[in-house]
Amino acid sequence: MKAHTKETQATMTPAKSLQELKEGNIRFQKNLKANRNLLEQVSDTSKGQFPFATILSCIDSRVSSELIFDQGIGDIFSARVAGNFVNEDILGSMEFACKLAGTNLVVVLGHTSCGAVKGACDDAKLGNLTSMLAKIKPAVDAVEEPKDASLRNSKNIDFVNTVAAKNVQLTIENIRKDSEVLAEMEKKGEIKIVGAMYDINSGAVEFYQ
Repeated sequence: MKAHTKETQATMTPAKSLQELKEGNIRFQKNLKANRNLLEQVSDTSKGQFPFATILSCIDSRVSSELIFDQGIGDIFSARVAGNFVNEDILGSMEFACKLAGTNLVVVLGHTSCGAVKGACDDAKLGNLTSMLAKIKPAVDAVEEPKDASLRNSKNIDFVNTVAAKNVQLTIENIRKDSEVLAEMEKKGEIKIVGAMYDINSGAVEFYQ
């Protein structure tokens, strides 16, 4: 499999890009890999890059977008921050990726048993981590059940995973609200913004449609 060129990137619609990621994740789950020469792709992309998707994910060491979607050099832009939320810098990076570099799919990828989400559920305090986790707290507050405070913490993994899913939803809403560039591109059908959840137990990605 060769690295993407300007010509092959142009053939990738948002739907086709999404399908490529889905098929890549299936290969990953089956412990298969597309036939590609990564060093050759390094050479092929040395003078330019033409990725088809932008993925915002957590810094968690188990959640590498390139691996779980079986992608090579130059295939995707990968933005990572604990808790996969957006801020001005990440939005600017996404705008560059879509408007200037040609990606037509934005994926907000959460994952099960997320440590950042657990920290937000427990209202953890530690240096700069405190302000970072505050960006995930709206997702904690938006999950209404369980109402029993003793069950609204990191020990309740079902609650944690529900908050993680809500955080993906709110992050997508924030992208549309805070980035006029991306919101306009989505309205025109130039890009698609979708959410997804990676299961750290199975390696499967569930896309939210």
